[in-house]
Amino acid sequence: MNPYIILTGKCRMITLRQIERYMNEQQHRRLYRELVTGRPEAAFALEPHLGRAVPAAALAMIRLDELSQSHAPLYRRLLNIVLTAQQGDGGWGDLMATALCARALLCGGGQGAAVERGLAHLASLQKSEGVWPKEPIRRLAADAFTSAFILLQLGSHGEFRRAVRFADAVDWFAANAPAMDADAKRMWDRAAVRCRVAGDRAILRSLWPDTVGRPAA
Repeated sequence: MNPYIILTGKCRMITLRQIERYMNEQQHRRLYRELVTGRPEAAFALEPHLGRAVPAAALAMIRLDELSQSHAPLYRRLLNIVLTAQQGDGGWGDLMATALCARALLCGGGQGAAVERGLAHLASLQKSEGVWPKEPIRRLAADAFTSAFILLQLGSHGEFRRAVRFADAVDWFAANAPAMDADAKRMWDRAAVRCRVAGDRAILRSLWPDTVGRPAA
């Protein structure tokens, strides 16, 4: 593997060696900024939540997997960082980091106890109305932005949809989107695209009632 291989695409160009250097030098926020350029997350100030070692490692795993570089030695190192940081309750601290780490572990059809525990943790924190609080304390009020971020990261994964009450979450957004603040609405607009990939006709009907059942153009 050439350590100078350039990772391109929609994101900023970055080499495997740069990712490794940023991790070694603990420049996690800088790595986060490099990796989210061109992604929906770039439009939001998420660094306090995700500009840390473990979320940055998870995001780097996702990027390497997208570019078919999961065989690189660096990927194994990033995977070890994510796995060893998983907490006893199955999560990785705050819910945004947990969603990102769970998505990273699902890369390439990933499965196993760590994935199951992470998704079970998210399911245990899902509120009766179908969405999640801002912090990993179920009795706290629902937080639209955090919930939309979780759906952005995981809404297209069948494992996630089966582990949580996915339809309840999407129905909540369909009913409450008009009253959300601007950031939460923008995050949900991006997450809705991922959720639509799920292909559940009942869910699609709640979001796009005029398109379900319509013949393809």
